[in-house]
Amino acid sequence: MNRTILSNDLKQLLVDRKNILLLDVRRRNDYVMDGQKIPGAAWLDPGKLAQWSTALPLDREIVIYCVRGGSVSNAVVDQLQAKGIKARFIEGGIEAWKNAGGKTVAKSK
Repeated sequence: MNRTILSNDLKQLLVDRKNILLLDVRRRNDYVMDGQKIPGAAWLDPGKLAQWSTALPLDREIVIYCVRGGSVSNAVVDQLQAKGIKARFIEGGIEAWKNAGGKTVAKSK
């Protein structure tokens, strides 16, 4: 499985099938500072990956994102793939998603 997915490819996948689990793994401060998230995404603290990763399904594709698709996304994908989880991240993170016209919603407080 590829490590990354382009924003436009993810948009198409979300239209075609709904079996993708979308996870926001921005660091807590980055998540709090940005009032937006991708619709349907759940925020999980990347610093607590060892705790929440055991609950992830092995039979679903998981797409994660951070701010710009850098060190956080790479580290999380490495650890998830090592556990046999089908995970990849959005190239360029939520910033690339927004620049590609991807929808965002206000996150609940």
